Amino acid sequence: MARNRRVPLSERVYHSLRRDLAAGAIVPTERLGEERLAEAYGVSRTPVREALARLQADGLVERHGDGLYPYRPRLEELDHLYELRIVLETRGIQRVLDHAEDTAHDLTLVRTELDRWRALRDAPPDPGPALVAADEQFHTTLLAAAGNTALAEALTGVYVRVRPLRTLDLPTPDRIATMSADHIRIAEQLLAGDPGTALRTLIAHIDTSRAHVLTRAQQALRLTKFGRAMRD
Repeated sequence: MARNRRVPLSERVYHSLRRDLAAGAIVPTERLGEERLAEAYGVSRTPVREALARLQADGLVERHGDGLYPYRPRLEELDHLYELRIVLETRGIQRVLDHAEDTAHDLTLVRTELDRWRALRDAPPDPGPALVAADEQFHTTLLAAAGNTALAEALTGVYVRVRPLRTLDLPTPDRIATMSADHIRIAEQLLAGDPGTALRTLIAHIDTSRAHVLTRAQQALRLTKFGRAMRD
């Protein structure tokens, strides 16, 4: 009989901390002291220290002069990054439309992503880093399939900067289903030789993501202001 794998304590603390950061249960302006967190989660300081290191690597925790704090979004920066994301991703399809006689998508790459997202549609993943990674892979692969790897590399740089807030976001099952349906629709339109429609679908999809991320950022900022008021 196979034994159940025992989850390391630091792993449990990591997921608990990430959940509480996403839910706003931790005041954004309060320093993440190891001793206080260890007491709150009923563990020693070592698993807390390991969990905080992982969260800092994820970008969900940032170091200030006096210690670690929850990541604080900057609305203007996020809006500009999404504007850049739209420019990069739409350029991938537009270059195919502009040079249809000698430029085309790598349909093998597109088909692989289509198969992946059909599987995710049938077995939806939980919200969290794995879902964010799968979403990023779809968009960077789509851009690489258009034939310009430099565009895909630039998009990866954008994702690194918006990933912390996207990882904090906890999309509902309906939002995950919509994401999957959009990805499937875009891939199917490209495979059907209709990049113009795929471009319109892609723009609408990114605009929806942009609205959700900015809303989540505004919520986090409100929590930050509330935390400051409570401390004052």
